[in-house]
Amino acid sequence: MHLDHHLESSAAVSADARRADGSRRALRIGLGGPVGSGKTATVAALCRALREELSLAVVTNDIYTREDAEFLLREAVLPPERITAVETGACPHTAIRDDISANLEAVEDLEDEVGPLDLVLVESGGDNLTATFSRGLVDAQVFVIDVAGGDDIPRKGGPGVATADLLIVNKTDLAPYVGSDLARMAADAKAARGELPVVLQSLRSEGGVGEVADWVRGRIAAWTA
Repeated sequence: MHLDHHLESSAAVSADARRADGSRRALRIGLGGPVGSGKTATVAALCRALREELSLAVVTNDIYTREDAEFLLREAVLPPERITAVETGACPHTAIRDDISANLEAVEDLEDEVGPLDLVLVESGGDNLTATFSRGLVDAQVFVIDVAGGDDIPRKGGPGVATADLLIVNKTDLAPYVGSDLARMAADAKAARGELPVVLQSLRSEGGVGEVADWVRGRIAAWTA
């Protein structure tokens, strides 16, 4: 499904869009979604696609480990100093919506240590369909679901599916093996989201993360305009 960039209506800008010195801070994009939906793989693919043209960094969230950050480090998607982890110690949504202080500190430390940055990707730990990011933490939210979770997920809705700035239906290559109807998922997602964009994605396909990377580029263009 191709994207329409409805930037004027959906691009929220946080109150602290500029740093203390008056310079524009990095655009912050949050990625949330259920466990196993492919958030970390999508972050890794975005880093590979964008690292030659943007100065970017990543903050990952896990409850008790640094597993997602360690995966990105093993894959060498960015230099190690551009990847950091937050151990939430509680439900992942707590640190991205309710008490965002640890994530804000991690983002600001990255900007101080390796900046100036164009983009910071903040990956939530695996959560449920109600997970949303505080707009005090991120400027746009991506929600990732996958076909193996069932083709009724878009129909079930929830804030993540219905209101995220971009919805990714991931692992479409698995649909024939898990009995998911991609056309139905696409139709249900459109019904739940109206004009908000949806991408059907397989990171194993030739197109890979290309559409999502283009969406990010559109956000960057609007942020710096």
